[in-house]
Amino acid sequence: MHHEAPLYELMGLTFNLANVLMITVASLIVFIIAVLSTRTLAMTPTGIQNFMEWVMDFVKNIINSTMDWKTGGRFHVLGITLLMYIFVSNMVGLPFSVVIDGVLWWKSPTADPVITLTLAVMVVGLTHYYGIKMKGAREYGREFLRPMPFLFPLKIIEEFANTLTLGLRLYGNIFAGEILLGLLAGSLATGVGGHLAAVIPTLAWQGFSIFVGGIQAFIFTMLTMVYMSHKVSHDH
Repeated sequence: MHHEAPLYELMGLTFNLANVLMITVASLIVFIIAVLSTRTLAMTPTGIQNFMEWVMDFVKNIINSTMDWKTGGRFHVLGITLLMYIFVSNMVGLPFSVVIDGVLWWKSPTADPVITLTLAVMVVGLTHYYGIKMKGAREYGREFLRPMPFLFPLKIIEEFANTLTLGLRLYGNIFAGEILLGLLAGSLATGVGGHLAAVIPTLAWQGFSIFVGGIQAFIFTMLTMVYMSHKVSHDH
C-alpha cells in the first residue's frame, strides 16, 4: 500500500504538496462550518447553530474538568478549533483516497506524522508560552525544580515524551485505519467473490473509523487542556 508523495523543493526546503492540499481542504471545511453556524444567530438555535453550540458546551466541559473556568476560559476557542480541525482532518481521507500515477494526493492529513507532530509541538509550545505569561518567567521556571531540584532532567524528558505521544498517538490510529481500508478496498477489485467478502467488513470498518476519528479528536483536545492546566494553574 506504498504510494509516492508529491514532493516539491523550494529554497532548499522540501514540501509535500499532498499535505499542503489536505491541510487547506480541512481548514476550509472548518471555516465554512464556523461561518454557516454563526451567519444567522437565533435565541433558539436550530440546525448547524445548534450543532456549534453543542461543540462549544462540549469543549467547555472538557476545560472545566481540567481547570477552573476563570483560568481556562481563555482557551475555549483553542479547544473548539482543535476539536473541529482534528475531527475533520481525520474524516476527509476516510471515504476515499486519490492516487494519480502512483502518487497519493488525497488522504487524511493526520495520517502523516509530520502534521500530527507539528500540532503536538504547537500545543506544547503554547502551554509554555501561557505558563510564562500567566505566572511570570521566574515563577514558571521554579515549577521545574519542584518538589526536588534533581528531578529537573526528568521533567525535561517528560516534555519531549508528551510531545511525541500526543502526536504519534493521533498519527498511528488514523494511519492504521486508512491502511486497513486500503487493503479492504483492494479486495473489492479481486472479483465478485472478493467484492462480496469485503463489502461488509469495509462498511463496518468505515463506521468504526468514524468512531476512532472522533475519539482521537477528543483525546487530543483533552490532553491539550490537561497540559495547559499543569502549566497555568497555581495548584499544580
